[in-house]
Amino acid sequence: MVLSLFGTDGVRGRVGIEPICPDTILKLGWAIGKNLNESDQSGPVLIGKDTRLSGYMLESVLEAGLCSAGKDIVLLGPLPTPGISYLTRTTDAVAGIVISGSHNSHYDNGIKIFSATGDKMNDRSLAEIEQLMAQPSDCVAAELLGKAYRMDDARERYIQYCKNTIDPETSLKGLDVVLDCANGAAYDVAPRVFSGLGANLTVMHAEPDGYNINQECGSTDMRTLQSRVREVGADLGIAFDGDADRMLMIDENGSEVNGDQLLYILACHQRRKGKAVPGVVGTILSNLGLQESLQALDIPFARTRVGDRHVREEMISRGWELGGETSGHIICLDKSTSGDGIVSALGILAAMRETGQHLSQLARAMKYYPQYAVNIPIESGQTSSIEQHPAVQDAVSNIENKLGSSGRVVLRASGTEPLFRVMLEGEDSKQIEKLADDVVKAIHQAISN
Repeated sequence: MVLSLFGTDGVRGRVGIEPICPDTILKLGWAIGKNLNESDQSGPVLIGKDTRLSGYMLESVLEAGLCSAGKDIVLLGPLPTPGISYLTRTTDAVAGIVISGSHNSHYDNGIKIFSATGDKMNDRSLAEIEQLMAQPSDCVAAELLGKAYRMDDARERYIQYCKNTIDPETSLKGLDVVLDCANGAAYDVAPRVFSGLGANLTVMHAEPDGYNINQECGSTDMRTLQSRVREVGADLGIAFDGDADRMLMIDENGSEVNGDQLLYILACHQRRKGKAVPGVVGTILSNLGLQESLQALDIPFARTRVGDRHVREEMISRGWELGGETSGHIICLDKSTSGDGIVSALGILAAMRETGQHLSQLARAMKYYPQYAVNIPIESGQTSSIEQHPAVQDAVSNIENKLGSSGRVVLRASGTEPLFRVMLEGEDSKQIEKLADDVVKAIHQAISN
């Protein structure tokens, strides 16, 4: 099913440029409401957002569009994406809408939609919404217009939920933690969760001004977090992205611990606690070392396309409860229906507490292959011609022959930005960096032709 409006993770783009402009998002709000009405789903639609200034504009036009279709709205204010998912599935809401550009800069924004169960809306429903977008919009009778309310305790509900995901006998007292909230949606709730469980906190980048979200901070730029962890002698650092559905860590030595290593730690932790781990789902970008390390524990590993929605779908189809992405998007289906940075971080802290090991020790248990990634700007519609170009295919074939079974080449178009992504993986970091130049040159050749 081909979707033109909805990409890998909802509607995404530069504010003021199609489709992230007032008239299109107004129409989207109407189309969402119309779709819900046509499927006889009665109940309010929740709307939450991150801390971008443009969130106010998009929130208001979504509200107007939904009201014109006769849907009531509950406004949650700034809240992590997983918090919106949680409240959608635990209230009488028929859908939840997230206004967020995730890890992107403030001038980007996007729209994600959750179904009543707190899951990302499926492709069939999204396709129906796209079809409605092509139709003229209308407005229900005045007496049938929707109304808007605010949920004043939205943050408190989500905070309590997060706390309840950790064993009540597991205390975080004595743990020195540096939190980097990315000046995003976690700026208020994350410090309250971790301090409420007893951790000693140093909080960074928790003063959003509408423009500084993800600006040289958070999970996309952890340099200042690394410095602060070393400076204060913390046990670890935790970095969220702008909407806090993903999380990465810095160990006590100032080294990065990525999503693959975090997945491995959680799998081992569950196994130690006597819980069955029937398998783990990753993506085409997941480190080969994660696959080999899990297989050494007789834990099956499966890969899917990039995107937490695809990871979750694969988990459900296999009946597995743990999966995620290298970027730190980790899904624990025994606790949540979506990726949740705070909840997954609590799981790692519980593993540290219960094993008595440092984060670096837990991470080192996983074999790790060096990876090298390059992003190449492209224009719309160039993806297929790049992958099918003879020079690119020859370059990839030559590299795969050199790497053998101890390495990989992954080519893919970004689902959120006009970029073509190249990733090489192998045992020798210098070798893969040099080999990457060959395929990048071939891609530039394909683009120029």
